[in-house]
Amino acid sequence: MEDRLEDFRTGTGDSHIIFGKYEMGRLLGQGTFAKVYHARDSVTAESVAVKVIKTEQVRKEGLMEQITREIAVMRLVRHPNVVQLKEVMATKSKIFLVMEYVKGGELFAKIAKGRLKEDLARKYFQQLISAVDYCHSRGVSHRDLKPENLLLDEYENLKISDFGLSALPEHLRNDGMLHTQCGTPAYVAPEVLRRKGYDGAKADIWSCGVILYVLLAGCLPFREVNVMHMYKKIFKAEYEFPPWFSADARRLISKLLVVDPLQRLTIPEIMRVPWLSILSKSNDGAKGKLAGLLAPPSIKTPITVDEAETNKAEKSMKRSKSSPPFYNAFEFISSMSSGFDLSGMFETDRKTGSLFTSKLCASTIMNKIESVAKKLNFKISFSNQNEYKLKMQGISEGRKGRLSVTAEVFEVAPEVAVVEFSRESGDTLEYKKFEEDVRPGLQDIVWSWQGEDSNR
Repeated sequence: MEDRLEDFRTGTGDSHIIFGKYEMGRLLGQGTFAKVYHARDSVTAESVAVKVIKTEQVRKEGLMEQITREIAVMRLVRHPNVVQLKEVMATKSKIFLVMEYVKGGELFAKIAKGRLKEDLARKYFQQLISAVDYCHSRGVSHRDLKPENLLLDEYENLKISDFGLSALPEHLRNDGMLHTQCGTPAYVAPEVLRRKGYDGAKADIWSCGVILYVLLAGCLPFREVNVMHMYKKIFKAEYEFPPWFSADARRLISKLLVVDPLQRLTIPEIMRVPWLSILSKSNDGAKGKLAGLLAPPSIKTPITVDEAETNKAEKSMKRSKSSPPFYNAFEFISSMSSGFDLSGMFETDRKTGSLFTSKLCASTIMNKIESVAKKLNFKISFSNQNEYKLKMQGISEGRKGRLSVTAEVFEVAPEVAVVEFSRESGDTLEYKKFEEDVRPGLQDIVWSWQGEDSNR
């Protein structure tokens, strides 16, 4: 064991099991604030990578926003060529990111041994463009694409990783542009260096052009020991093609490494390039085919208490056939805790919502919600698949159409239920008004609202 795991102790006497689920293994790598371990899911026996982040150090360095961004983005994008975030958990001192284990290592290591054959380079570039296109469709700009952040799985398929510098639409300024100068110098687009604002998606495309050059050449297009000299070449897109580059590859790269981002190829244009449409011999049947765009992953919300308490709570929960849906222990503890809260990182569709706990049975809770909603002039309809879920719709048109809210009851323990409200449609401010109106009518069944003290 390369690193001591005593700080992962679960309270069960086994210092190598975290959260009663993941058996921690060897250290894969480490940085200033985080370590990445190989681990095994004790339930499925699946190999995973667990990134352990020390929150206190991250806070001191003012990097919590970056961590939050990375989690939010990985929560948002799921594609066969993007490293998957499986689960996020947290204690008061650490954040644990459970990710897909990509055992092939960095693409950089393969390139370091020498340039790739054109057929293999094309395969990786096809997968890179597919993944980048999907990220852009979700409003995500990676901003640090380079071979070190591209991993290879056991089937030699590419996976984009490290979204710590990525940007979402909310990071755009009033001019609709990004302004943070970031990325790796040799791969960064010229407009990023100029500090006048840039389109993150177009900057990613430039980086993809550099990556393709590197795959085929085995070296960078802009090579200078002096960084300022390198920047001068980048500003002019001044580089040379090695003699072994095919005419089609040269033509594509020359249209990617264009100084003016408006003249640079877009991803739809890239996908129409004949060179890219050639099926690579490297693709291994179905394993080499893209699985298409997948739905966002189901990520468990982080826990916010000591591991020992979590394990005890999780083991004590059972569900009967007549019970409402089971609410994951991690979700419950995190959502109701008034301490360290990461819940804002995990909204998949950014809908407004709230939670409360109750000590009453599910049927009583449902009857009460229905009664209060009718008094507020909301139309009620029940789910055909789930008798413990109902939909409430306003009768008047709001700023964004009619307000629609769902309420669902979940079982946590025999004596505790969680009720989750979520806005399905309508204006956020109108939902907030609904919540203010509905709370007084529910006060006799509520044990605690999210974030409030439940020790009553």
